[in-house]
Amino acid sequence: MSDSTLRLVIGGVLLLHGLGHGGAVGALAWIGRFGPGRTGAWKPAKSWLVPSLTGSAAAIVASAFWVAALAGFVPAALSFWGILPVELWQPLAVASAAVSMAGIIVFFGNWPLFNTLAAQAVNVAVLVAVLWLRWPPESVWRG
Repeated sequence: MSDSTLRLVIGGVLLLHGLGHGGAVGALAWIGRFGPGRTGAWKPAKSWLVPSLTGSAAAIVASAFWVAALAGFVPAALSFWGILPVELWQPLAVASAAVSMAGIIVFFGNWPLFNTLAAQAVNVAVLVAVLWLRWPPESVWRG
């Protein structure tokens, strides 16, 4: 796979993962407005770690996780593509993956299983690739 194709794919995954967190915020807002009856497998926010949180407090805390992840992954993608300074993508992606992973763990069981596993897979891939494997090579993200 060429460097330009890798650049497109990796940046796209970062961007879509970030926007997916926006979808989680939207689901929480929908549930808050209309109730949980018409959301498929999406449930109101409830933390197994802090079960004493009220529904509205849990939604606020969960939303904070998802907004923070969104606010990091989208600029990470833009940085990866060189739209923002390229030096920012790795710290933004790593921090966002850690926040997303923590939020998913704290609120495990609230979201559809496929969404949960896919999101955690991206988070783990980002952390392993960037921190452990030092991948992708600089030639990909420096263009």
